[in-house]
Amino acid sequence: MGSLRLTLCAGLLGACALTPAAYATDGGGGTVSVTPSSPAAGADVALRVTGCTGKTATAVSRAFVADARLAGGSDGTLAGETRVRSAAEPGVYDVKVSCADVEIKGTITVVAKGTRPSTPASPIAPVDAGGGGTAHFATVDTRATGPGAAHAVTGLILAGVAATTVAVLSARRRRETE
Repeated sequence: MGSLRLTLCAGLLGACALTPAAYATDGGGGTVSVTPSSPAAGADVALRVTGCTGKTATAVSRAFVADARLAGGSDGTLAGETRVRSAAEPGVYDVKVSCADVEIKGTITVVAKGTRPSTPASPIAPVDAGGGGTAHFATVDTRATGPGAAHAVTGLILAGVAATTVAVLSARRRRETE
């Protein structure tokens, strides 16, 4: 049983070490997302917050005209809207969300007036339809591009998981027959 625990702990440690930092959050355990992510001064923005313990919250930033009142359901996701100050200078501003006894932090990047937002609020161009998203493969010779490093790493990880599973199951079978 000791080797099984060691194997599981080593696997968990490896998974934690390989988890991208993009999924890490601050001590509050929540995230703040702003749409569009890079609004121009004077633009309306929608805020979405996860990880709140209450049903209401307040988002505060120097970039906002007024504090944003957020509301939502019992699943910990809150949403609200506000407007970026028309006199806001381009740059990165902190956003602090206070909900119950938790403070969640995020950022908003304000761009110069006349600059298009990085994430438009609605579609601005027709959607490529037909072919189910694979139509571009008809014009590209996919045989020329082989598997890359990402495919190799994925294959090694899957092979390791399979080998570990086989070893654990065979050890369990040996114990059951004895």
